[in-house]
Amino acid sequence: MKLRDAQSANNTVPFLNAPAGDHGLPRAGGADYGSVEWNPEEKMSQPIGTPPQVQIKADEKELLGQYSNLVLIYHNAEEFALHFVYVFPNAPQGKLVSGAILSPGHAKRLWRALGENISRHEAQFGPIRETPQGPPPQVGFIQ
Repeated sequence: MKLRDAQSANNTVPFLNAPAGDHGLPRAGGADYGSVEWNPEEKMSQPIGTPPQVQIKADEKELLGQYSNLVLIYHNAEEFALHFVYVFPNAPQGKLVSGAILSPGHAKRLWRALGENISRHEAQFGPIRETPQGPPPQVGFIQ
């Protein structure tokens, strides 16, 4: 399995790992972010039970990401939906900038990976201060 840097010419991007275990992929968080390249010839030589290598392609706009200062989270028995919103600082309005729908298992892995990364960040840079907040804003979608 070949790990590639996020800056490679192939436009591969960093990823969060799948379920924890001995699957040969880097764990989420810290310096071991990476991406993997899928090579069909290599797949044939991999031992049975080894997950295939995945190459993720993204253009520059996707790599830049979107800033969000509010996340709306909804869930039911089958999925978690995350809506990332940018609320304008001096106006009572915002814009949906991105969304993701996750299985409950992946949502829990994301929660765990965020917790690990927040712990590492605070160990390196000190505690993250949360700004005091009043009651949550009344938010609704319009078309």
